[in-house]
Formats: sequence, structure tokens, C-alpha cells
Amino acid sequence: MTGDRPRTSVRAWKPPVPGIAEVFHARFTDHAYPAHTHDTWDLMILDHGSVDFALDRRRHEATGTAGVILLPPGVSHDGRTVTPSGFRKRNLYLDDSVLQRRLAGRAVDGPVFDDGPLRDRIHQLHMSLSHAGETFEAESRLSFVRERLHIHLDALRPRTPGREANRLAVTLRELLDARTAAGMSLREAAATLHVHPTHLIRCFKQTYGLPPHTYLTGKRIDRARQLLLDGHRPAEVATAVGFHDQAHLNRHFTRHVGTTPARYTGRYVSG
Repeated sequence: MTGDRPRTSVRAWKPPVPGIAEVFHARFTDHAYPAHTHDTWDLMILDHGSVDFALDRRRHEATGTAGVILLPPGVSHDGRTVTPSGFRKRNLYLDDSVLQRRLAGRAVDGPVFDDGPLRDRIHQLHMSLSHAGETFEAESRLSFVRERLHIHLDALRPRTPGREANRLAVTLRELLDARTAAGMSLREAAATLHVHPTHLIRCFKQTYGLPPHTYLTGKRIDRARQLLLDGHRPAEVATAVGFHDQAHLNRHFTRHVGTTPARYTGRYVSG
């Protein structure tokens, strides 16, 4: 027994390709991601099965191997298995040099693309990323992926400003981003912003789709992934990102990623 759920496998690594923060391959038969955000774009293709997910509190489902899912940075989303056989997926986490953050609203309006040629390009990119010494090829393939993603995003109608204009929630988010590791108490945040704590939570959740503490946990998990991929040990990572200890990190990391920090950067781990 490995400790993971049955028939689960995970592989993650940080390639030497500018613009790609992480490559993540996984197979899950029974996993539910809690609501969270990323600082990067999450570009996903399915190799098997179906995924049900909510993005900005609107539910979507992707089935089969033809579609492409693009989740924008800074927007709350979750995800879960749909069928007993689960799903197998490949993700690329892309930074702002590939897609500008200003396009996030358009991706919220249409996160699933039924585009076989785009999926083929992403598949070929994953193949080049899986082989050492193919950095130049991967950079070239990423350029073509970026080009086709822009075609989709430019075709989508821009969203009119709405919840994003809530300056109180934005300010709290900026405070949390600046103090991801150190954190801050709700009382301190409310005093800093001169509002009642309950009002602050409601305002944040209305704007971003999840409460402040959930957002902060997701930020810490994102940072933990980066440090683990850079070769740091889980015990060091736990305190560096703001968790009380390694057990605390393990609990949240497994909920978010589907495997433990210790197994996260290894080769395929199967149950």
C-alpha cells in the first residue's frame, strides 16, 4: 500500500522552459479538489474520463479527449471525478509571459474549448517536455499553443466589471498575498481595513467565490509546490509557506493535489 487512493498516480516537475511553471500528470479515481485559486493559468487536457468543475461558481463538465480546459489565474475553482473509473489528465501551469492576466475574464466566460488541433498541439508539447534535451522543441510548441489560445480568448466577449471592482475585497487579497507565509488574523485584517470581520468575510467571498482562509491556504499550497519542485524537503517547506508543521502541510496538500508532498515530485506512484 502506498497511502494514496487506489489506482492513483501523480507526477510533477518544473521544466527548463520559460513560461511553464509546472507540468502535472495525474490519474484519479476518487478525488475532489476543494475551491482554490492559482497564480498561474491552468491548461488541462483529459486522456480518459470526465471532470466536473466550478469556475467562478458556475459548473462545467468536460468529457472525452477532444476538449481543452483553461482555468485563469486568481479565479476560484474546484474539481471532482464524475464516474467510478475516474479520469486521467495532463496539466501545464503557465505564467503571465504566455497569457496576460487581463485575459482572465474572457477565460471565465468560456473555460472549455472544443478544439482538436489545439489539443493535439498541447499533447505534442507534453511529449517534448517528457524528454530531456528537448527544450528548444518545447519552446517552439509552446509558442504555437499560445497562438491558438489567443484566438479563442480574443473571440470571447470581455466581461463587464462587476464583483472585481469591490475594493475592500481586493485590498484584503493584497494583504494576504503580501503575507502568505506569516498570515494574519481576521481581527487584525478587520482592524486594518476598519470593517466588521463578518462583513469582510462576506465581501471577500462574494467577490472571489471562497472565504479568505481558504484563499490563503490555496496560496500556501501553490508556494509549497514551487519549493518542492525546486528540491526542498517537505518539513522545510511546511514552515516556509506558513503551515504549523509537516502534518499540517500534508493534510492540506493531499486535499488540493491528491498526493502527499513526499510523493509529489517522485516518479509515478501507483496504488
